[in-house]
Amino acid sequence: MPQRLVWALLLALVVCGEARLARADVKPNNLFTDNAVLQRDVKLPVWGTTDRPEKVTVSFAGQEVSAQPADGQWKVELAPLAASSEPRTLTITQGDVKVERKNVLVGDVWVCGGQSNMQWELRQTAGAAEAIAAAANDKLRLFTVPRTGAPEPRTSVDGNWSVSSPETVANFTAVGYYFGRDLQQSLGVPVGLINSNIGGTTAERWTSKEVLEGNEVLKGMSAPQGRSDLWNAMIVPLTKFPIRGAIWYQGESNAGRAWQYRTLLPAMIKCWRDAWGIGDFPFLIVQLAPFTKINKEPIESDWAELREAQLFTSQSVPNVGLAVITELGDENDIHPQRKREVGERLALAAKAIAFAQNVVYSGPVYEKQTVSGDKIILNFKHVGSGLVAKDGDLQGFTIAGQDKKFVNATAKIEGDTVVVSSDKVPNPVAVRFGWANYPVVNLWNKEGLPATPFRTDEFPASTKDTK
Repeated sequence: MPQRLVWALLLALVVCGEARLARADVKPNNLFTDNAVLQRDVKLPVWGTTDRPEKVTVSFAGQEVSAQPADGQWKVELAPLAASSEPRTLTITQGDVKVERKNVLVGDVWVCGGQSNMQWELRQTAGAAEAIAAAANDKLRLFTVPRTGAPEPRTSVDGNWSVSSPETVANFTAVGYYFGRDLQQSLGVPVGLINSNIGGTTAERWTSKEVLEGNEVLKGMSAPQGRSDLWNAMIVPLTKFPIRGAIWYQGESNAGRAWQYRTLLPAMIKCWRDAWGIGDFPFLIVQLAPFTKINKEPIESDWAELREAQLFTSQSVPNVGLAVITELGDENDIHPQRKREVGERLALAAKAIAFAQNVVYSGPVYEKQTVSGDKIILNFKHVGSGLVAKDGDLQGFTIAGQDKKFVNATAKIEGDTVVVSSDKVPNPVAVRFGWANYPVVNLWNKEGLPATPFRTDEFPASTKDTK
């Protein structure tokens, strides 16, 4: 063969090779990796990118669906699937290219959102060594979203699903792990946990710009850390991926604007639900734990007002649960170390709200008061099989008259009610319970769940005028 022809052929091969390298073959979204959990009982979109024009075919669990790419994007939709612990392979083909994602299960997927108490890693918590050693569970899968913000919404996140094991759980959210472990063992179906949280962050950073600007209360609010950047980078890329629900541990960074949080948190929940487009999925909140020094006398408290905002949200927004953790605080550490109880109480709420199990999932919640002479009688919901004072006489109740000055009160359980009084307040009008940064309280139900702090008054909140 003439040398000139040989060089021409070599050049043609190089050009073809460069063209091949420049062309992006079919690629599924990064949420579809080996070891993934896909949400059961809903239509399942599978999507990704390609620069090739041929149709893309997805095969999984006996289904095969194809779609034609457009503008470098492709998406197919699988019919709903029942939960399955059978490891399957998700196959994506386009022409001569085949991509496989192995060991994929079908079950329930939950997002674990919030700030540092949700980010707090299993290795940092009480009982970590024992929990980590026992963490091997093929039916529990973990995915961590890189912690970063973005000025505009993103379409993808980096990361990989992993199987729960002593090697993978140590740096995973402790609250999320205990929640997922308990739920998986109780339900017997695979559970996937998406860990998307950053310490020290405010809720407005997890809410879309459009929602904040469209709300009369929120559009003019101060936002010291900025707005919407974490929503753009760490939530939006997840919203095409069907989930069962979300757990949320956050609020410390919004405590100074607690009254505003009564609007912000419901708006954020609606923002997430609208973006996923799968209805009012369960949203389960951890109420703030006690923190800072214990005050023996009644004071105003922004942390108490933040807890009230969380309680208000659980009562005013559908399918929202509240895990109360008033016994788990630490005066000197904003990160209480006992995370197992937090995760287990969230799982209990999930069983009732997400799966309609007939379980007592909440401690006592104030319902109404009746003034009777120099006493106030309190009625509660979620009494379970009865009220109890844990470890001694009831603590944490204060009472006030028309002067709005609260004093420490005596409280006694009578049947399913609590009777509150004080010699200093002959004509009482209102009661507060656990109204402090660090509440010292012990009203529980017999099922072992603590009562949420509350107030019966509607006196102006100390944070109401804080922007």
